[in-house]
Amino acid sequence: MALALTACASMGERAAPAQQLDAATLAPGAAIAAAGTEPAAWPTEQWWKTLQDAQLNQLVSAALQDNPGLHAAQARVRLAEALAGVTRAATLARVDASASADRELYSAHSTVPATLAGNYAWKNTAALTASYDLDLWGRNRAALDAALDQARVASAEAQLARLTLSAAVVRSYIQLALDYAVQDGVAASLAERRQLLALARKRQSAGLASEIDVASIETTLPAGRREHEQLASAIALRRNQLAALIGKGPGDGESIARPTLSLNAPAALPSVLPAELLGRRPDIAAQRWRVEAAARHIEVAKAGFYPNLNLAAFAGFQALGFAHLFDTHSAMRGIAPAVSLPVFEGGRLRSQLRASDAAYDMAVEQYNATVLQALNEVADAVTRIASAGEQQRQGEQALAAASRAQTLAQRAWQAGMTDASASLQAQLLLLAERQQMALVAGRQLDNYAVLMAALGGGIKLDFP
Repeated sequence: MALALTACASMGERAAPAQQLDAATLAPGAAIAAAGTEPAAWPTEQWWKTLQDAQLNQLVSAALQDNPGLHAAQARVRLAEALAGVTRAATLARVDASASADRELYSAHSTVPATLAGNYAWKNTAALTASYDLDLWGRNRAALDAALDQARVASAEAQLARLTLSAAVVRSYIQLALDYAVQDGVAASLAERRQLLALARKRQSAGLASEIDVASIETTLPAGRREHEQLASAIALRRNQLAALIGKGPGDGESIARPTLSLNAPAALPSVLPAELLGRRPDIAAQRWRVEAAARHIEVAKAGFYPNLNLAAFAGFQALGFAHLFDTHSAMRGIAPAVSLPVFEGGRLRSQLRASDAAYDMAVEQYNATVLQALNEVADAVTRIASAGEQQRQGEQALAAASRAQTLAQRAWQAGMTDASASLQAQLLLLAERQQMALVAGRQLDNYAVLMAALGGGIKLDFP
């Protein structure tokens, strides 16, 4: 009869569920294929040590230990695990103990014995109550599996926070090194301009140069000093940023010395992209566990359409007064099996099931989007690395040509064959090429950091 009555709670029509992307079917593209011709190992968990800077190693270690955002992510893992423990309790038997003592004035016109009518007396009870939900359709077990999946989501997100934080520290540190390199170029340019100005004044005193030659050099000095000050400010701000990332105050940032980065590792890729990328990226792992949790919630919603059987039993003692509370004749016991089944819910169960189906589809599509984004990030990083390498080769040629042109222009000016503007222009061109080389070198380091993060940063994602 119970099973027949469940026919009143129909699940209704359900749309076809969304499908997860098969990463093996995605075309990796020419950039990834070209970079994977000489396969490399996956990044190690401390991939930043490849940059060979002891201070950077200390900063990343401090960030992973003291950053408040990372601590919050770890607390979310503990919260999810605790909530899973709460959900697990529903799958186990429950036993409660209770005791009560009630002093009551009994009615003189009720059904109590004559000795109690119109008098005060103690009514005492001590009992044990046990209950167990048979979970015939696996509702509680599915809810537990969903809670465990959510705990895995939180763990993967904590790993993602760790990867994001370490990459942020490394990239900020690389930018600090770049600011120093550009500042060196500006300082060298200022020194050369001052030398040109001193030489121009000597030539003017000797009648070999005009006042225009001197003025053309003097007017460039304030701009150079302004640029030098801007870079000094950028360096100070970058130190403050690094101090915040490692969970320290600005004062700790002031002690950060100039970086000494060096990268000799090639920009090669593992040969198993994109398939193994799924097990290396914390964001993909988090989305995958979200899909699993959403699937479990569908099972929970479906179980609500079926009858449920709950077994309960109690045993204890009850007596008026304390003298005979634990006598044999004061014992009480019983069983209370209960069956519950939906008959008419006003569409609540079907709405819950449709909501679970929609949540599952959302989780699947978010997973698909994350997989595509991950593969694109790897391809973008490889493309930028290849481009930066070509820019470096072209820049070396341009720098050599600019250096030769500047030497020739300065000799011509010193010999009185040209005015100061030609020498100054050649010197500014040389400075620009040096700065471009510094920028390319900085971008190459930054691209390497981006690639390591795109490959998952060597983080292990082993979940039970």
